[in-house]
Amino acid sequence: MCNLYRMTKAASEVARLFDRELGQVGNAGGEVYPGYPAMVVTDQVEAMHWGFPLVQKSKRTGEPLKPRPVNNTRTDKLASPFWSASFRERRCLIPVSAWAEAEGAKGAKTRTWLSLPDAELFACAGIWRDTAEWGRAFSMVMTDASEASAEVHDRMPVIVARENWATWLSAPADDARALCVPWAGDLAIERTEQKWTRS
Repeated sequence: MCNLYRMTKAASEVARLFDRELGQVGNAGGEVYPGYPAMVVTDQVEAMHWGFPLVQKSKRTGEPLKPRPVNNTRTDKLASPFWSASFRERRCLIPVSAWAEAEGAKGAKTRTWLSLPDAELFACAGIWRDTAEWGRAFSMVMTDASEASAEVHDRMPVIVARENWATWLSAPADDARALCVPWAGDLAIERTEQKWTRS
């Protein structure tokens, strides 16, 4: 599942590529981690918090704990109560330059970056909602890995081809669901020595 991605383009470039007005984006961009702001595309380009808040209770005290960001949405769970309204009514596109997966032995995992070989920026499928905890928040939609990415992880983000951007954003949910399939094109895989966890 994706817990780190890169978005290296300026907000103005994103707005131009997606033919949208530029809203409030703040410092979104660079390397994006769950719980941090990132640019998404709705009817404008805006910043949202990556991850829907999940509030759990302490097993010891019964008191609510700090919300945890649920940053990935599996396609086979889109009909569940936690996700269904957002999928039907509030879909977005997530501009991505590359996403990372962890590979290697426990305690020594490194970052492997995956991207589209001929694209400096592409769009992943997302859903969003307003939250009391963080304002607008989004989650990235995940599907089974393609043949090209299966050697790295068994799931991958839903990549939305440019000709399907409008369908993902505004078509009925059944039409959008048909796009939730593994990417059929080529992928570039870059294995690095970068440690998975930040020091």
